Amino acid sequence: MAIATVNPATGETLRTYDAHGPEEVERRIAAAHEAFRHWRTTPFAERARLLRAAATLLDEDTEDIARTMTLEMGKPLTASRAEAGKCAKTMRWYAKHAEELLADEHPAESDVRDSGADRARVHYRPLGPVLAVMPWNFPLWQVIRFAAPALMAGNTGLLKHASNVPRTALYLGDLFRRAGYPDGCFQTLLIGSAEVEDVLRDPRVAAATLTGSEPAGRAVAAVAGDVVKKTVLELGGSDPYIVMPSADIVRAVKTAVTARVQNNGQSC
Repeated sequence: MAIATVNPATGETLRTYDAHGPEEVERRIAAAHEAFRHWRTTPFAERARLLRAAATLLDEDTEDIARTMTLEMGKPLTASRAEAGKCAKTMRWYAKHAEELLADEHPAESDVRDSGADRARVHYRPLGPVLAVMPWNFPLWQVIRFAAPALMAGNTGLLKHASNVPRTALYLGDLFRRAGYPDGCFQTLLIGSAEVEDVLRDPRVAAATLTGSEPAGRAVAAVAGDVVKKTVLELGGSDPYIVMPSADIVRAVKTAVTARVQNNGQSC
């Protein structure tokens, strides 16, 4: 699939983008790996400061990025604006709560005794560069809901976005750069699906997350299993909508129509 912004309302190709070649992909993986060495020890307060700065920039950019999302995937501007607002709110939530969520845990003494240990403690540690393979139906939200917690946990991010939303993908990489994140903390890879396996097999890439179809999930899971890397997979679709005889038929019809046409029909 070509990496291009094509207006789905008109079919007009607004801009095409050159894919990143092997040398550029290598450079970005190396930068993510190098950034992780320092980012993993960055205090939570500094991580939170930068994430809040990114949220502030996103608020300021809402109108521009909303128009970009609408041009690339076709949702109404009102929905695009709402998506941007949801992303900024989520970033601020993780900035506020990540340190608490990732604090060391001390199991109850009774549980420790039952395990046969003298002492026990649970530590949460970052993994390293995480590859995110993301879909185009919520081009901003799908990325932010991965990036915000991953960055707050001390990981770095490599984004392989859907090939029909390259402008949004590039905006995301630039957003974190403008917010002041160190070089390499979050980067966009303009590559096709065929190049994902090579990136995931790279020993410097620690884990992967994917939202998409079952076939895409199987492909990523197979590679991750072969090289023993952690994955988080959300494999979406549309379930049957079953209306029982006891249902309020008017309300059921309204709910069905809303669920099917929201986000221009591109919701799981």
